[in-house]
Amino acid sequence: MKYSYLFFVLTLLAACTGGRSTRGEDLAFTAAQRSMIMDASGDVPMRVYKIDNYSDSILLRTPSARVEPDLSDAVLSRFIDRLYATVRDSMSMGVGIAAPQVGILKRVIWVQRFDKEGYPFEVYLNPTITKYSDKTQQCREGCLSIPNRSDTLNSRAYSITIDYDRRDGTHHTEVVDDFTAVIFQHEIDHLDGILYLDHLARERREARGSW
Repeated sequence: MKYSYLFFVLTLLAACTGGRSTRGEDLAFTAAQRSMIMDASGDVPMRVYKIDNYSDSILLRTPSARVEPDLSDAVLSRFIDRLYATVRDSMSMGVGIAAPQVGILKRVIWVQRFDKEGYPFEVYLNPTITKYSDKTQQCREGCLSIPNRSDTLNSRAYSITIDYDRRDGTHHTEVVDDFTAVIFQHEIDHLDGILYLDHLARERREARGSW
C-alpha cells in the first residue's frame, strides 16, 4: 500500500512539473487529447468548458503542460485550427482563448492583436509573462468559460513582456501594452489554472482591508 501511494505521488508530481521540461514525452498530446482533437476537421469548433460544470471546473483549475512546436505535427496543426474555430464561432466570438477552455491542458493560446493593423488573431505556444509594469489599468473582462458575467478589474498590468514559441520552433520575446496586454494576461492565466475572478476576489479583499 505504501509503495502504491508513493507511485501515485511521484506520478502526480511528474504531471504537475511537466511544463518545466523542454523536450520529452510530457510534451506530446495524450491519447485522450488526440482523440478529442482529431474527431472533427479543423474548421469545427470544440466544446467550451464552463466553470459552472463541476468536472469542467476541475480541469479549468489545472495548470497546463508545454507543447512541442512542430510544423509537421498533424495533431498540433488540427488543434490550433480547431481552437481558432472555437474563438471565432458565433456562439463564442471572443478576443482570446486558451487550450484548457476546450479541455486540452497544453500551453496554447489565440489572442486578437488590437495593437496591430487589422486586429489579427495570432497563435502563441508556451507563452509566459516575464515582466509586469508597475503601472496598472482598469478594464472590464468577461470569459467564455464564465457564462453571463463580466466585471471590472483594476490590477492588470498596463505593459508586459512575454516569451513564446511559434509553430516553426522559433522563440520570441515581445513587449505588449494597453488592452492587448490584458488579453494576454487573461489567457496566460488560464494556462496556470487561474480565472479573472481570482484577481477580482483579491482586489475586493484588499479594498476591504484598506477601510
